[in-house]
Amino acid sequence: MANTKVIKNRINSVRNTQKITNAMYLIASTKLRKAKAELDAVRPFFELFEREIKLIFEKRADLKSEYFYPVTGRKPAESYAYLVITADKGLAGAYNMNVIKAAAEELKIHKKTRLFVVGEYGRQYFNKHHIEIEQSFPYTAQNPTVRRAKDIALRLLAEYDAHRVDEIRIIYSDSSGGGDAKVIVKRLLPFEREDFLGAKKPFSRFTPYEGSAADEYEFIPNASEALAGIIPGYLSGFIYGALIDSFCSEQNARMTAMSSANDNAEGLLSSLQLEYNSVRQAAITQEITEVAAGAKAQKKKRAKEKMKSE
Repeated sequence: MANTKVIKNRINSVRNTQKITNAMYLIASTKLRKAKAELDAVRPFFELFEREIKLIFEKRADLKSEYFYPVTGRKPAESYAYLVITADKGLAGAYNMNVIKAAAEELKIHKKTRLFVVGEYGRQYFNKHHIEIEQSFPYTAQNPTVRRAKDIALRLLAEYDAHRVDEIRIIYSDSSGGGDAKVIVKRLLPFEREDFLGAKKPFSRFTPYEGSAADEYEFIPNASEALAGIIPGYLSGFIYGALIDSFCSEQNARMTAMSSANDNAEGLLSSLQLEYNSVRQAAITQEITEVAAGAKAQKKKRAKEKMKSE
């Protein structure tokens, strides 16, 4: 059994670790609130893009666009681009591996793919497993911004416009519905017309526009070019929302992991304290026993000496 000094050192070590996990929990919660506030601040701007697309299709229901599936004659996609959003570090439970597993499943199904990765964790994983990455965006996943989302959107649009891919998909985590985060695999391009025309579940995470279709609008130079000009902004908004959702999911997962670590530390401290008290009590008992035994021996010795002297 360990002595009191060893147990005391372990208790101090656990308490020091608990301070770190508590600090990480508080940092994660602060980052979570900040990210949600930033998304709420730009939400109205991206709602306008969805509104304009809705208006165009309300006025030109048969409009042809390479960014939307045709009304008839749809062809199955042959080549795909995947945008995979992971974190830069671990200590967030299964957050990263859930995204990686979903990406691996998609890559098994679709062999002709181009992989685009955000986050150091994803970069390291795919490089380690010798999975080719078309482009790894160099900036950190810890600070999602509209500008970075726009850079990603334009890069993906370049692949689509050059007809190097038939379909673009995104894989990310979303915990906006509460509870545990879910891995989302969603098609970015091409869009479904129904996504903007009264679908029960709109494509966008933003609030759908509820305006009137009776208003008259003029499209300059024409509806097709107006739609093409809107798509990059709308796509940037969706990717920015996905980056924020992923970041929030990461912080949620880290908060959960740190809370679990704190609970485990409390349990370990309780167990160590009981062990410490037991060892200390045993030591005290042994000392009392030794003192009592010594006193008894001294008493016997004095009794013998007294008998001899008589």
